[in-house]
Amino acid sequence: SDAMEPVVPVNFTSKMRSACFLDHRGRIVTDALLWKRPVGADNDDDIIEPPIDANKEVEYLIDVPGDAADTLLSHLKKYKLRRSRVKISDRSGDVSVHAVYGTLNAEGTPPGYVAAIDPRHPSLGMRVLSTGGDTSDEKGNNDNGGDDIDAHERRRRDFETMMSGYFPPSNGTYGVIRKLAGVAEGSELTGKTALECNQEFLNAVSFSKGCYLGQELTARAHHTGAIRKRVMPIIVVDVNTEIPRPWMMAHMIQEMGPDAIGPDSFLDVGDGDIPPPLPKISAPGAGGIVAMLMGSVLPLPKEDAEGEGAEQSDSSATVTATAEGSEKVAKLQKDGEILMDEVAAVAVPGAKIVDKKDGKTIGKVISAPAPGTTVILAQMRLDRVGLLGGDDQQWSRTNRILIGDGTKELRYLPYMPLWWPDIDPESGKENIEKG
Repeated sequence: SDAMEPVVPVNFTSKMRSACFLDHRGRIVTDALLWKRPVGADNDDDIIEPPIDANKEVEYLIDVPGDAADTLLSHLKKYKLRRSRVKISDRSGDVSVHAVYGTLNAEGTPPGYVAAIDPRHPSLGMRVLSTGGDTSDEKGNNDNGGDDIDAHERRRRDFETMMSGYFPPSNGTYGVIRKLAGVAEGSELTGKTALECNQEFLNAVSFSKGCYLGQELTARAHHTGAIRKRVMPIIVVDVNTEIPRPWMMAHMIQEMGPDAIGPDSFLDVGDGDIPPPLPKISAPGAGGIVAMLMGSVLPLPKEDAEGEGAEQSDSSATVTATAEGSEKVAKLQKDGEILMDEVAAVAVPGAKIVDKKDGKTIGKVISAPAPGTTVILAQMRLDRVGLLGGDDQQWSRTNRILIGDGTKELRYLPYMPLWWPDIDPESGKENIEKG
């Protein structure tokens, strides 16, 4: 309505771009984030924004996952012309990377730091480079540790100290959030095509720029044919687990079909629209669902609306109910821990996901479960999650799967990350009519 406050847009910047590097076959070497700055720049005030001074010498810092850094460095050097003025070097020892959640303000960084909102999606937070030369050169006489502290560790501690009054440190959070958000990176993507890994949804692919290595396969996949599998997050649960409501709705939508759901249907979410064939869930939302499934979210204390007298008269019943509830929660937590160990043992990268119904492989694990969860990233066949053609292959809430070498039957709950557009059921690509 007119009374609603306007939505404040995210302030993306040209100083940082998402990208992916391809080999000559059009397969991904790794994804990356590119920072452009003048040589010797120390903070955001020196970062290049258009228009660019052609006389200024610039450098690109390639922020790449550590497990793919050596591979990318070899890849870049292989294509460097012998007499080129371009210099390629490893700056890993001079720069540290941090992520901050809970703010969309990446302006006004102090000397030694460069920051920008993650260009893939704001849910991945603010990306910060710690580039302070003095910190990396220090060998002792620091307030955060002894003489033998690694340069990265010193920069991490300095950054935590600087941010402690605003954002408490929580090491390892980025790895959990990106998996819950359905974002694969680094060696998880190696050897796959850009579109199967959703790179066009993450602003890492251009279909309008000039020639680049691997362009032929990427452009052909975009303009012709269908994308039949994509990397997506799935929650793995026990077959006896009660299915959460979003997936019950998804099952009904896929079973009934969009043509059978009219504007007056109970599934109508307004303006004649119906929910997508799979739940669309944010990273915090997925985390909350997993927490409930694993018993990590405890029930709220019971409040008796009839007053203190009634509470005292029913005290024995209340104590009994509370004890029973605590036992159920304790059992749920224990079962959740066992399930997490079981999933972690079989859901290793490369493990096949097999549907027990027909014995066919419907996906492949590309990333181990996010710590403390049973959420894995897998390259899934879109027809087996209900996102691509064919009424006989929709996702079912009663599915049973085997993962890798495991013999225990499990169930998978696929969901669409919040940053996914609507998917065309005919092509597996973005539905332009709805987008």
